Amino acid sequence: MVRRPSLCSTIPSAGFISDTKRNMGSLDATRAELGLVVLYLNKAEARDKICRAIQYGSKFISNGQPGTAQDVDKSTTLARKVFRLLKWVNDLHALISPPAKGTPLTLVLLGKSKNALLSTFLFLDQFVWLGRTGIIKNKEATDRVARISMYCWMASSACAGLVELGELKRLSRSMRKLAKELRGTDKYENEQYQNKMKQSDERLLALVKAAMDVVVAIGLLQLAPKKVTPRVTGAFGFITSLISCYQQLPSRAPVAKAKV
Repeated sequence: MVRRPSLCSTIPSAGFISDTKRNMGSLDATRAELGLVVLYLNKAEARDKICRAIQYGSKFISNGQPGTAQDVDKSTTLARKVFRLLKWVNDLHALISPPAKGTPLTLVLLGKSKNALLSTFLFLDQFVWLGRTGIIKNKEATDRVARISMYCWMASSACAGLVELGELKRLSRSMRKLAKELRGTDKYENEQYQNKMKQSDERLLALVKAAMDVVVAIGLLQLAPKKVTPRVTGAFGFITSLISCYQQLPSRAPVAKAKV
């Protein structure tokens, strides 16, 4: 006699349902993480900074000596220039745009100088690319333009560092003023104070990056070849590339607080 399965045996157990929900939740989390990766890689700037990390990592390994690492450095350097075609328009737009209200004149002038110098660097870099690819067959002129453009980038990095330093001082004064207003309460629980702390961290990181980029430019221009060797240049360039990659990360959606 064939037994029919009981009703209880056909109903999924609570453990099975719990495991299924947990797996679905894990799948959703993985999909969300992959979505952030796709969003990140869709940015041309992010891909450029990844290539920059490869470029300076190869420079660090090669230490200026012929070999595979130096070949990777040179080929990646040339490939990156394609990402920067017409990119000078971005800083030209920032140059002619009005500054934020309340910004001191000194910081405005430094910011505009940074935009002008960076735009000039990117504009000249297009001609360097034309020379390096052989479209313009004048090596001496190409090398001269490359050196001028690199000086522009070094100066723009110095201006960027001074801007970040000035903004950090302004932010510090603002945070001290807010801390006095919040006396008697936990300032770290205040949303406005938290935002200012986040801005301070971001600007401090940008200041470190700008200062290190100046060292990278000195190395590329060989202004201090005994101190800033190709390996030092590669190390500093690799670190600033990682910082740039981090700065390009998409922001996560804020987690909603549970209502009590």
